[in-house]
Amino acid sequence: MTLTTLLCLPFSTPSWASLREHRPSITALILWLVLPLSLVPPLMLYYAGTHYGDAFLTGFGDKQWRFITTIFFLAELLTFAVMGWLIHEIANSGTRRIAFRDAYLLAALAPVPLWLSPLGLLVPSLAVNVVIALGALGISCGIVYHGLQGLCRIREDVEAMSATYTIMAASVLAWGLLIALVWAF
Repeated sequence: MTLTTLLCLPFSTPSWASLREHRPSITALILWLVLPLSLVPPLMLYYAGTHYGDAFLTGFGDKQWRFITTIFFLAELLTFAVMGWLIHEIANSGTRRIAFRDAYLLAALAPVPLWLSPLGLLVPSLAVNVVIALGALGISCGIVYHGLQGLCRIREDVEAMSATYTIMAASVLAWGLLIALVWAF
């Protein structure tokens, strides 16, 4: 698996063929991808909250960042587990078939842009961070769409779009709940 292949995942279906052949175990995905990358958002939120404070957004500096980021991290891990199950259930409806291992592979790869987007918090600008987050969400949609086509071998665009829409709707709901968690405390 080369870096070029990984960068092509959101944009083309053929790049998923090598992942289908050399797919890692769920344990390896959790240890080497999910855990390290799911630490990025809580760490960046803590950094932005403690360093920028109200310069970033009014009321942003007065929050209990240790508590918020700990809960946020645990919620991300729970979301990964639920999304893997959800992808498996949605992709196995009808004539399509996807193994649990492939569903969790997709559940681990799809949020990578969203996990990396909080690096934008190094810039204390809400507008910049909103643009980065929306771009990451678009790339994440591409990963789900082409991942379903590549891992389930779906040839019908409408079928892949329908499954992607359902998965991304649940993902955006989960993402929104995580963001609401930050603002609630």
